[in-house]
Amino acid sequence: MITIGQLAAFAGVTTKAVRHYHQRGLLEEPPRDSSGYRRYTARHAIDLVKIRTLAEAGVPLARVKELFAASREQFEAAITEIDDNLQRKAEELRRTRERIAQLQAGDRLFVSADVAAFLDRLRDLGVSDRMIQMERDVWILIQSVSPADAALWIADKLDAINDPEFQAIYVDHDAALDWPPDDPRHTGLVTRSQRWLAKRPDLPVRNPSVAHLLTAVDLRFQQ
Repeated sequence: MITIGQLAAFAGVTTKAVRHYHQRGLLEEPPRDSSGYRRYTARHAIDLVKIRTLAEAGVPLARVKELFAASREQFEAAITEIDDNLQRKAEELRRTRERIAQLQAGDRLFVSADVAAFLDRLRDLGVSDRMIQMERDVWILIQSVSPADAALWIADKLDAINDPEFQAIYVDHDAALDWPPDDPRHTGLVTRSQRWLAKRPDLPVRNPSVAHLLTAVDLRFQQ
């Protein structure tokens, strides 16, 4: 005859777990002795080890009692069913982890790989987070409305960002967001933008985001 503490230690569980198994009807509750304490036998210890083993294997507590009373064939069928359920849950967890990993990828969660690569190029050029966020938000909308056109347009923009002159224009355009309207630097930036566009007359037609980037300077200057 052993105490609840000794029983719990033998089975490798807590006394709280033993009481919980009593409440669930999984472990028979022994009568109390004259001092009011429960006294457990070897049978209790064996049953408790079985309960712990099944629980650690992933068997729901609601099914433990059923398995205790099952025949060999019923036990094997029930374990197979429980294993299938665990595999489905494991697959759900795997997909959840993949989604969490995508969330950690930042921009790549919302835009294509090409757009993400373009945003990375902007960061390498020292473009502000404000401008990068504006770019990203525009591309999220463009890709949602017209994925096919977006693929063509981002290809153009990736080509343009390889041009050192366009890089300089883009960086200055980013800085110009903080220039006062009467800043004389606007005039030079508009002229440079127009000169660059003249060398690539097809680009604004194919890629409205490039046209927007460059004409925004002109519009702000006119205002």
